[in-house]
Amino acid sequence: IRQNQQSTKVNFMIAGAQKAGTTALADYLRSHPQIQLPPQKELHFFDDEEQSWPNADFDALHNNFCDARPGQLWGDATPITMYWERCAERIWRYNSSMRMIIILRDPVDRAYSHWAMETKRGMETLAFTEAIQIEETRARTALPLQDRVHSYLDRSRYSEQIRRLWRWFGKCNVLILKQEDLSTIPQITLNKVYDFLSIDQREVRTSILANKGTYSEPIDKSMRSQLIESMRGEIITIEKILGWDCSDWLKVER
Repeated sequence: IRQNQQSTKVNFMIAGAQKAGTTALADYLRSHPQIQLPPQKELHFFDDEEQSWPNADFDALHNNFCDARPGQLWGDATPITMYWERCAERIWRYNSSMRMIIILRDPVDRAYSHWAMETKRGMETLAFTEAIQIEETRARTALPLQDRVHSYLDRSRYSEQIRRLWRWFGKCNVLILKQEDLSTIPQITLNKVYDFLSIDQREVRTSILANKGTYSEPIDKSMRSQLIESMRGEIITIEKILGWDCSDWLKVER
């Protein structure tokens, strides 16, 4: 039996970006007594094209929170949420007060980590350079939807995704973090999350580095340089709209 209005709907989402620390953040928050995150990290409800939108089976979503205690905030961590164009409107119609948490990572590193993950899964057989070269061609085969698997650079173009969330939820309901900060200053970063969700701050006792990628070889420097140049305008845009210093993202030598 759901006890109060606060816990009848999902209250917040860790909405992306993929390969940017969403698993670590979910693991941190899962241990907080005021939060209920399902054991399954990615529910993939709002990007489920098999649902009869707008009349989706929300009971199927809510059944993931049967173990929630009264007063706990319900959360989901599905990183494709910020990228999947149809999600924002669906979520807004479900809960217009949804709190959206975004973590951004160096876009080139994110793309390479994404490729490495899909290669490990057996979903990618091409070398990184080749996969990047034909990304746009592959994307057209998924139309009118987006390519879930091979969208390496497209998912790293954050500005359009951020603006879409701002349009639907307003800037005050979208918290944007840096993956590097979650790794290096987790307490300060998590305090921002706790304040954003209006819950008690909690001491971080153990640093979490979940799903940290391991690569057989690092990204080729020449390829990295090319991708930085292709993403330079995007990175500068991110700096402007967020007021961040992303100069590290423009360095070939890491």
